[in-house]
Amino acid sequence: MILNIKKILFFLLGLGIFSSCTDDGNLEDIAYQPDSYNLELPAHFPAMPIPADNPLTKKGVELGRFLFYDPILSKDSTMSCASCHDPKLSFTDGKVVSFGIEGKPGTRSAMSLINIGFSQAGLFWDGRVRTLEQQALLPIEDPLELNNSWDNVIKKLKVHPKYPKMFREAFGIADKSEITKELAVKAIAQFERTLVSTNSKYDRVLSGKERFDDFELIGFSIFFDTDPDLPDGECAHCHNAPLATSDDFFNNGLQRAPTLLDFKDKGRGLVTKTIADNGLFKATTLRNLSFTAPYMHNGSLSSIDEVLAHYNSGGKESPNSNSLILPLKLDSFHLECLKAFLATLEDPSFNENPAYQNPYK
Repeated sequence: MILNIKKILFFLLGLGIFSSCTDDGNLEDIAYQPDSYNLELPAHFPAMPIPADNPLTKKGVELGRFLFYDPILSKDSTMSCASCHDPKLSFTDGKVVSFGIEGKPGTRSAMSLINIGFSQAGLFWDGRVRTLEQQALLPIEDPLELNNSWDNVIKKLKVHPKYPKMFREAFGIADKSEITKELAVKAIAQFERTLVSTNSKYDRVLSGKERFDDFELIGFSIFFDTDPDLPDGECAHCHNAPLATSDDFFNNGLQRAPTLLDFKDKGRGLVTKTIADNGLFKATTLRNLSFTAPYMHNGSLSSIDEVLAHYNSGGKESPNSNSLILPLKLDSFHLECLKAFLATLEDPSFNENPAYQNPYK
């Protein structure tokens, strides 16, 4: 008799009678009570631009975090966004170029996502999209990245045991049929906007909590060109305060090109179709440099010393190299002071923040 009851129960469960979601996909019995997610930014930071149609909510950020780490987004379920943006490496992957599913090599190095929510000039190395929502759409279908289709991803999300409920709590959808790629990337963008680094020594100095030592102060003066008795580092023109990036595109003398048509990677020019933009790339943040090697869009410089040597030399010749890329003639002492200042931009606590880690571990 007991065996028969067990068989009946398994049969009923198979029919979905005891399922938490109805067969028709209705989600309205799940509470939708969106609570705002408040970013805590120091006074010396700018306000982060948040789209009116995608405000930060606790449930939206939570959903975005789960999606960011879920290999369900890739064609063969082997990779996630975090495969190329590891929190332990300040959301880079430590490779010269990133690799997609099946080991397919990409063409550029993975950019750090530190303070990415402040970017307004364009995302990716070439600025091909303006918003994080637009950015999150592309890796899914890129054959050199996750190599999936959004139709396939959405089908999997709709039948997933947890995601329909999470989409309801994040966006108030009434039925799992309303799960879309637009909502998925909104959630991922919400999570990415929370990835803020504000706890470096540099931040604490600006907040009046600490002071630079002598070497750091000299490096600060070289970086920002503030002392006429010290050589100019010309750094802050592309990496200005407080985010250590100008959110703009430059030819930093990394590629030698006799003419504007000779760049191996044309960078920004591929997007704007303007020949003068060939060889221009996004100036990334200098925060947490010790975690984000190798450097530059092609990963061609493996250490901070190599980066400083590149700029100190004046870079490689090309017609549209930035006018401030010139031989700096910094001696070894000035270079060491500059490195000491760059170290004040380090924020190891960012990498270890529990709110940024893989929720599946």
